[in-house]
Amino acid sequence: MTEEYAASRYEEACALLPGRLRALAMTLPLERKAAAEELRLRVGRAMYLTFPEGEEPLPQTRVTRSDLEQVLDRATEYSRYAAAETIRHGYVTAAGGFRIGLCGTALPAGERNEGVRDVSSLSIRIPRVCTGAARPILGELLEDGRPLSTLILSPPGGGKTTLLRDLVHNLSQGTELVPAVRVALVDERGELAAVHRGRPQLEVGPHTDVMDGCPKALAVPMLLRAMTPQVIALDEVALPEDVAAVRAAANCGVTLLATVHAASLEDLKARETGQALLDTGVFRRVVLIEGRGAARRRRVERLL
Repeated sequence: MTEEYAASRYEEACALLPGRLRALAMTLPLERKAAAEELRLRVGRAMYLTFPEGEEPLPQTRVTRSDLEQVLDRATEYSRYAAAETIRHGYVTAAGGFRIGLCGTALPAGERNEGVRDVSSLSIRIPRVCTGAARPILGELLEDGRPLSTLILSPPGGGKTTLLRDLVHNLSQGTELVPAVRVALVDERGELAAVHRGRPQLEVGPHTDVMDGCPKALAVPMLLRAMTPQVIALDEVALPEDVAAVRAAANCGVTLLATVHAASLEDLKARETGQALLDTGVFRRVVLIEGRGAARRRRVERLL
């Protein structure tokens, strides 16, 4: 990923901002644009930019409620009704694959949330396709030319989704190490493929089928019945029902790729869901992402 490409993605994200905030955000030098991971807007506060080392305020800014409304209007192309289902889950995916997290007053109805009103803060994530991120470790995730079920671990913001996306792309495209396979991608939060109007905004490969906006426990059996995948990829496995979906897929002979929030293998084992994932006996490899920014390292360990 070049610095120019990374900076251009930042500039595309800035296009969602109101004019005065966009003008100030665009004054950053190229290297800071390339490093920025999120734009964060909170009513009554400065706009903040998230970098690997933490959040920094953008000088001379103060966010208003009108600013948030303008961002949502641009992100939904002035049709919030069309985005009502994802808003109910607390986010919107804009053209270009930019996922915007929402906070405000929830509208619960029993066990279901019906939406968010009086939005008080937004987080615009800046996804970047990091071509080649998976190549240095790809060989360690194969056996006899076939992918092994693999867990990818890191703390939040550590690069799990970026690595999973590139791994999916490699397997779907095929390389000199592995022939192309059919991949079913469960993109519950719209971060992996960032489907917008039926088309992935981020490259996930020619043999990848994306189930967008659907809970993993529902999506996995649907994909098994309808798409005959050879590999199923899941982002952020966190719930007991997600573990059950993993187990069901494995019983059908499908390779599983999944990410989990965990700082280490020991951290994963200390969590009930994490230990349950390991207890399935499905996963053969674990990728540990350590460090942040330029110091980020990816290390593979054998589980079985």
